[in-house]
Amino acid sequence: MASRSKSKPNGILVIDKPLGQTSHDVVERVRALTGVRRVGHAGTLDPLATGVLIVCVGRTATRVSEYLMEELKTYRTDVQLGVVTDTFDGEGEVISRSSVDLDRDEIERALAKFRGAIEQIPPMYSAVKHRGKPLYRLARQGVEVKREPRSVKIHRLDLITWVPHQAQCTLEIACTPGTYVRVLVHDLGQELGCGAYVTGLTRLASGSFRLEDALTLDRFTQAVKDGRWPELLHPVGQALADQFPALTLDATRARQLCSGQTIPSEIRTPRNAALARAYGPEGRFLGLAKYDVQEDVWRPKKIFVTPYPEHPAKSRD
Repeated sequence: MASRSKSKPNGILVIDKPLGQTSHDVVERVRALTGVRRVGHAGTLDPLATGVLIVCVGRTATRVSEYLMEELKTYRTDVQLGVVTDTFDGEGEVISRSSVDLDRDEIERALAKFRGAIEQIPPMYSAVKHRGKPLYRLARQGVEVKREPRSVKIHRLDLITWVPHQAQCTLEIACTPGTYVRVLVHDLGQELGCGAYVTGLTRLASGSFRLEDALTLDRFTQAVKDGRWPELLHPVGQALADQFPALTLDATRARQLCSGQTIPSEIRTPRNAALARAYGPEGRFLGLAKYDVQEDVWRPKKIFVTPYPEHPAKSRD
């Protein structure tokens, strides 16, 4: 899965974010360990969440993070019914308690109302900004402001376990980016009439990257000590494969695209996509090309190879 390029390390790390650390903490740790300055992540996880965190290492990888953020996310969350907290998770203060007298069928019926396109109001304890200030800072000051609802889509929402005598359940959720699992759980509790909050949250997948692909920080640290951490990087082009089909160009067309020129539309992808991953004849990832319907040509969208080399070496990026 690793890039063999002898240039500066550039690719995607899949980290299993540990409990209690922020996504930024993980990014800073990778920077400190590798000495690579350009490191970012593609999708924040709360400190109380664990699981798949996509870390982009190097110039090319950080420039495609916006596309990786757009990929479908899958979560597993543990839920306590009968209790509401001000943060909608176990970090907050309990603001109400209720008895729970529900069976599995009642929970399933309530879950059905949250599948598909729904609207969510961002919680006060979130990083969403109001007049330049994160909402969580205002919430800590006891200030609550009006938040506009946001549209998200719940592709899958499954009840995995239900323990009636403890009023606890586990859900699995596949959703669009920007979905607040804490809000989903809170709203489910309101629908059931007893309240609910998140006691545990794990991101199982982000796009094609799954938890079983993820590295612990301890394993990554050891790989750095051994000098083999670049082998753990997933190629950037491969990371975008689920979203964009491949456009393979000959040397002439590759040179044109990399120099900012358009290329003819007769080179089309199998899916007739608006965006495609462009590769040179030697398999080198060049960047992203965008199809211009009006002009009937491919245009450079984000190109990472400039100028195109006269004698390019093979690469799996």
